[in-house]
Amino acid sequence: MNQQSVLYDAPGPRAKRVTLVVSVVIAALVAVGAYFLVYRPLDEQGQFDMELWGPLIDPSNEVFSQVWKLLGGGFQATLTAAALAIVSSLVVGTALAVVRVQLKATMKRRFVHHSRPTAIALRTLTLVLNGITRFCVEVFRGLPVVITIFFVASALPDLGVDLGRILWYLVIGLTLYNSVVIAEILRSGMEGLPGGQREAAEAIGLSSFATIRLILLPQAFRIMLPALISQLVVVLKDTSLGFIISYEEVLRVSTTVILNLENPIQVYTVVAVIYIAVNYALSKLAEYVQRRMARGRKTGTLRKAKDQPPAALAADLTPPAKL
Repeated sequence: MNQQSVLYDAPGPRAKRVTLVVSVVIAALVAVGAYFLVYRPLDEQGQFDMELWGPLIDPSNEVFSQVWKLLGGGFQATLTAAALAIVSSLVVGTALAVVRVQLKATMKRRFVHHSRPTAIALRTLTLVLNGITRFCVEVFRGLPVVITIFFVASALPDLGVDLGRILWYLVIGLTLYNSVVIAEILRSGMEGLPGGQREAAEAIGLSSFATIRLILLPQAFRIMLPALISQLVVVLKDTSLGFIISYEEVLRVSTTVILNLENPIQVYTVVAVIYIAVNYALSKLAEYVQRRMARGRKTGTLRKAKDQPPAALAADLTPPAKL
């Protein structure tokens, strides 16, 4: 039986024809609407003239090299900030997720092997740290990114912390927000795993931290990989908020180009296409990594079964004798 037919009845020939006709009609209506509502108004305003598009797509244009030198520098600044923010967000977010899960496990301990004052002090310290980490997560996750970036760029210099380059204020602002989101993604992934895995790890003598590091965290990364990649795409797009602290990222540079050439539609279209291409490449990279990880697990399982002696396999498959 086809797997799809388990979920719903497979469409017959008549239903397939109706679906095809409806799809063609809808596509035609969308094309007609795009022509009359988008293309014609823009064409009447001369938005497709080479005078506006030439500086962006015609290498023979006299300002082509200057425009792309500016845009290239803006994209380089954008990718630099995004790369630094992605790495720092992953590191800080992973550490925060491990700390929160570890604190939750520690709160369940009774500290019976310690004296009563020591046990009370350890439980109090655990409660305080758990409250601090939870407070930080709720605050930075609830604040808009633009406020976080502006606050970092304004507060740190007032406190006497001069980082020199504007880049670092943007990276810190992005990290404060995205690290707590990544931490919650990984924490939910670890806590969503079957409880038997933690119990089995404790049964073989692993500590709570070793259980998290060796068993829970790797599985959480694999399970939550799509959500993590989506958040990394958000980091890349949020670098455009650097304009509020005068960071020379691509959108701020685009504004300079537009002021000189007076072609906002053309410039923003090219920038949008490049953003879409980069984000699409990130999503495809996530799919590739996920396939490789799944393939690696299957290969490891098959290799283990192949290397296991037939007698061991027979022993595993033989039911236990009744007493």
